[in-house]
Amino acid sequence: MDKTKQYLSILVNEMHSVVCATLDDQNRPATRVIDIMLTDGHTLYFLTAKGKDFYKQLITHPFIALTGMSGGEGMDRMHATMQKKSISIRGSVECIGTRKLKEIFEKNPYMAEIYPTEKSREALVVFKMTAGTGEFFDLSTKPITRESFSVGAFEKTEEESHVPYLISLACTGCGKCLTVCPQNCIRHESVPFKIDQAHCLHCGNCFTDCPAGAVIRR
Repeated sequence: MDKTKQYLSILVNEMHSVVCATLDDQNRPATRVIDIMLTDGHTLYFLTAKGKDFYKQLITHPFIALTGMSGGEGMDRMHATMQKKSISIRGSVECIGTRKLKEIFEKNPYMAEIYPTEKSREALVVFKMTAGTGEFFDLSTKPITRESFSVGAFEKTEEESHVPYLISLACTGCGKCLTVCPQNCIRHESVPFKIDQAHCLHCGNCFTDCPAGAVIRR
């Protein structure tokens, strides 16, 4: 399965409720919990009422960042944390009016308890993410799993496609980074060593401890 389709399906069907951030009228961050109602495999859809501050913020600053999380239900806090999976996405959105509204109510029947009549639903509008980037993070695997994906019509730029840490040709193969990496995700079969980005925590230990200054922070 395409990874964007896979992770959006997890977001809608397993996590569903996410914390979503926007900018308020003073350009300060504002958050609330919303439900991600639909995905078509390429992007995501959510809704809000036109009378809410959330709607005003989306129209004024049509860009959001969101995070959803699942896993560890029924466990004690320590064990639950190590079963967590999260998906974070940031990107541009647009209002598409009442398109998809009927489908949203069909696939999310609990919404009829909140907005029971057609008249009450006149306040609702649907938003679609037009272009964004996402990251899947899984603490339940050993080592941890991290994977990036795109949403909608997003095209990677040099800035967005970079990874935070790289090992350069200045690497001497001393092995210092191997002793400080908490996920053992530095491959050392040859010099220069290489960071396995799919399992990197982005902690920066290799960067701060490399005696040769071979680790580049981008």
